[in-house]
Amino acid sequence: MEVLVCVKRVPAPGAKVPLTEDAQDIDTRHLGFTIGPHEECAVEEAVRLVEAHGGHVTVLAAGPPEVAEQLRYALAMGADRGVLVDTGAAELDPEATAAAVVHAIRTLDAEPFDLVLFGNESADAGHYQVGIRVACELGLPIVGGIKGIDVDGAAGDRLRLRRDVATGVEVYEVPLPTAAAVKEGLNLPRYPTMPGRLKARKAQLLTIPFEPAAGGLRKVRLRQPHDDREAAIVLGHGAAAAPAVVDVLEELGAV
Repeated sequence: MEVLVCVKRVPAPGAKVPLTEDAQDIDTRHLGFTIGPHEECAVEEAVRLVEAHGGHVTVLAAGPPEVAEQLRYALAMGADRGVLVDTGAAELDPEATAAAVVHAIRTLDAEPFDLVLFGNESADAGHYQVGIRVACELGLPIVGGIKGIDVDGAAGDRLRLRRDVATGVEVYEVPLPTAAAVKEGLNLPRYPTMPGRLKARKAQLLTIPFEPAAGGLRKVRLRQPHDDREAAIVLGHGAAAAPAVVDVLEELGAV
């Protein structure tokens, strides 16, 4: 089974994401980067499928040359090949990202893929669009929100995809080739081993240049989500804080 996993370079989870002064871009000077949790599960699932049924795992990322770091992390997890679609430093909208991915897949068409995996949505923008746009352009069926993948059929030419819904579980049977957008919780991703990291450092990445077409979505501005968390209240310092602490405990019924 030939599996392609599309990943994205995103700010590390839990970090406060600062914006530039003009609110047009993320200020990346002090940020760490990773692949999103949905996509990490997609890489793990691809590696498991190939371990069980044979084949190869290709990991693809579109963006600046720095995305090589995320591709090498996926290689350290067990992927066989990394493909960097060099789109320059500018952040792409979902339409341009999908076009870059489709261009790369068609460039690699000498080795057609049986399964193309995406994260259900990116961890930073959460557009929910790229996987659907790519599948539509390539004429592939796609199911989103997937939390279970099984190879079905005597010839292994079908997949059974499961996703949770409010009323229970939906199960889809799809023929190969197909695409799927998976969610965190599909599996427990492995931690790259030291031999895996050393091998990934030496691996040659295939770079495919891509020039985004003019047009598409127009960015107006970025903004931070509203933080509803209450700020900490300092009750005092040293012994002077004791009366205020007693008042709080009495209010809570603790004393």
